Amino acid sequence: QVRLDESGGGLVQAGGSLRLSCAASGRAFSSLHMAWFRQAPGKERKFVAVVSESGDSTDYVDSVKGRFTISRDNAKNTAYLQMNSLKPEDTAVYYCAADSYLRGYVRDHSKYAYWGQGTQVTVSS
Repeated sequence: QVRLDESGGGLVQAGGSLRLSCAASGRAFSSLHMAWFRQAPGKERKFVAVVSESGDSTDYVDSVKGRFTISRDNAKNTAYLQMNSLKPEDTAVYYCAADSYLRGYVRDHSKYAYWGQGTQVTVSS
């Protein structure tokens, strides 16, 4: 079993920045496929970014490319999502996701076994 604890959400003005953290426990972190998803009110959960087990490879949804950066620190068992130049349309609950068996760039939320509780990000205009 893997536990994921997110932090770092909040209220920020458009153009501002936030850094989300996802602390993992319960399994060797370096073996976990890690990703971030988000869900706006009344909408389905959508892929944001994914990072490989080593941290060398990343993938992003087009709408956040150049603004968001996903990373991981395997020594600290933590994944991050640095969000810059935030826009009102980035407002959502952000979820950290992990899986022990996925490889490559998996964007389908139904493939991930473990989820955090979510952290609210609100961007005001």
